[in-house]
Amino acid sequence: DDADIALVMDKGLVPLLQKAEIKAAIVMEGIEVPSSIRAAIVVGRSRLAMAKLNHLFEEHVEVAKGVHKTAILEEGVVLGKDVAIGAMSYIAAGAEIGDGTIIHPQVYVGPQVVIGPEGLIYSGVRIGARVKIGARCILHFNTSIGADGFSFVTPEVGSVETAKATGKVGEAYNVSLVRIASLGAVELGDDVEVGANSSIDRGTIISTSVGNGTKIDNQVQIGHNVRVGENCMLCGRVGIAGSATLGDRVVLGGATGVADHVTVGDDTVCMAMSGIARSLPPRSLVGGTPARPRKKMIENMFNLSRIKALIKKIEALSSRVEALEDQKLED
Repeated sequence: DDADIALVMDKGLVPLLQKAEIKAAIVMEGIEVPSSIRAAIVVGRSRLAMAKLNHLFEEHVEVAKGVHKTAILEEGVVLGKDVAIGAMSYIAAGAEIGDGTIIHPQVYVGPQVVIGPEGLIYSGVRIGARVKIGARCILHFNTSIGADGFSFVTPEVGSVETAKATGKVGEAYNVSLVRIASLGAVELGDDVEVGANSSIDRGTIISTSVGNGTKIDNQVQIGHNVRVGENCMLCGRVGIAGSATLGDRVVLGGATGVADHVTVGDDTVCMAMSGIARSLPPRSLVGGTPARPRKKMIENMFNLSRIKALIKKIEALSSRVEALEDQKLED
């Protein structure tokens, strides 16, 4: 109605705007504004405009400043100014919480954890010992930061080692699995966001690390010793195996898997469900399993769709050849 303002991000939406009774709009540059619109703000990048507008209308769930009476703070906890700690949260000995950080109810913060200023920690988050979290980080519901890495060794050469070395399991047996302790921690840079139910494991010797500005979606698993660069985007259900390295500004589409000890170069984009089995140079665009350059992947998919027709042709040709051979034998 007259009180609304429309955000037109695509030329295809203009007909809808003409039918509506809206009199004001924010439109992307290059879109012709209908005569029914009395006032328009023209923007160069509509999604960026939407992001800034959304912040104006966002409604935060408030947590009262100070420490809730049911929260537990162990000895030696250091709190900055204007900190909020919600009901039944537990802050272990020696932890440091930066100025203005908000901790929702039922959060666990382990011993000697450092959380920078202006952080936002939602309910159910678990932060392990000695984890370091930068400024303005957001951790969503049930995130786990700093659980032990999935790291085991067999007393004798096991099936995995044999398979990697020879391509066969052979006579190897995993008679028992010996746990390798995780002595490192996790370090998150400034402005990192971690989605709900995601896990970042602590390092074996050195800390697992995530660079400034990186955004991590829901249900993402980052293994021990992984190093993620700055301003990366890791979409839902991504899995990164131990000791892999991601450069800066890497994008991993949903359900992408990265093998252990692999390096993914700066500015690489991996399509959804990619399987990264080997290192990729900077600015790669890949897809498929195992991941290949996008052009090659599409070519392979096209060729696969032709296999059925090719089989029919081969069968027809084979029948003709057999018929000719039979005729020669009769002659």
